[in-house]
Formats: sequence, C-alpha cells, structure tokens
Amino acid sequence: MQLVSLNVSKPQDMDYKGKTVATGIFKQRVGGPVVLSFVNLEGDGQGDLKYHGGPDKAVCIYCAEHYPFWEERLARELGYGAFGENFTVTGLLETDVHIGDVFEIGTALVQVTQPRQPCYKLAHKHGVPELASDVERTGYTGYYFRVLREGTVEAGQSLLARDRDPAGISVAEANQLNYRARTDTEGMRRLLAVDALSGSWRSTFEKRLVELEA
Repeated sequence: MQLVSLNVSKPQDMDYKGKTVATGIFKQRVGGPVVLSFVNLEGDGQGDLKYHGGPDKAVCIYCAEHYPFWEERLARELGYGAFGENFTVTGLLETDVHIGDVFEIGTALVQVTQPRQPCYKLAHKHGVPELASDVERTGYTGYYFRVLREGTVEAGQSLLARDRDPAGISVAEANQLNYRARTDTEGMRRLLAVDALSGSWRSTFEKRLVELEA
C-alpha cells in the first residue's frame, strides 16, 4: 500500500457551457514533503467547498490500478492526478478499503469517510460527457480521507493500516448502496451505524431511509 503520486492545485477558472466555474481538478504532481492539515494539503484547494474539501473530504484518493483501464477507454495516456485526486495509491482498491479504516502515512493519520462522487467537472476536463457516469458504473470512484492527525506526507511513502472498521463496509459496497441498491434499507442502516461516515453521506442516507419507510 503506497502513495505513488502526490498531487495538488489551487482552484482555477474553467469555462463550462458559457459560464466560468472555479475548480481544483487540475492537479499536478509535486515532490518532497507536503504538510497535511485537517482540511487539505499545503498548496491545494477546492473550487466548490459545498461539495468538495472540508474536514470529511480533506484528501481525495484514486487507485493507480485503474489508470490502464481509463487509458484504454479514453485512448490517451493519463498522468497521475488526472482524476483530480490528491493521493494516487496502490494496494488500496475500493473493494478492499472500508469506511472507517484508519491508515498512517508519514507523520499523519487518516481515515476513510466516503466514496468519491465524480461530477461534471471531471467529464468536462477530459472532454468526455459520459465520464462521470462511467466512473460510477465501473465502481472506480476513489474515496476520501479525513485527517485524524496532522503531519507531513511524501510520495513514495507506505500507507500502514492502523485500524480496520469492524463493520467491514467497503467503499465498493457503499457505492452499491448509493447507486444501485437504493432500496436496501438494511444495508443503509449498517452504513449509518459506522461513526466515521461523512456528514454529507449520513444526511443523504438518513433522508432516503425516511422516504422509503414513510
């Protein structure tokens, strides 16, 4: 389990359907140690803090193992950071990582909080309108970390598993509940019982449960 690329960017303007929107999706690889705070990495930022960033989504993770699939799908070479992620990692697939799992990297301690939900900015960046829905369909979404202990991180470091959440709900299972098993009330209750679940996902599933049980 390794951090193979560390990627950051400050928000910049992007033209979208005649409107100017701010986005932090154009990540660039950086070398050397970088400070990781409770809300983001040094040198990084988000354009829309309503849906991105903040304590529950301080670090966006994407799996290097997915890159060959997308390079074939998009017929182009993709550099790490192409999916707007801060950490490009190996050995931490969505099927293997659980909501609430805790990892140590460098001097920081981080925790998985929710899957990443791709938006139109990712699709627009690559010029592929259906890309966000393709990411959802494949399950190659990535996920987010909250920071439990601030510290310094650097590409090339290992991520060490420090605590596995006992509920064992993988990022892939959480994706399934969000996109496909939308009436699985038992699964939703199991997910909501995970204390580490992000506030936004907790609100979404609590609302969905109320609607289903009305």
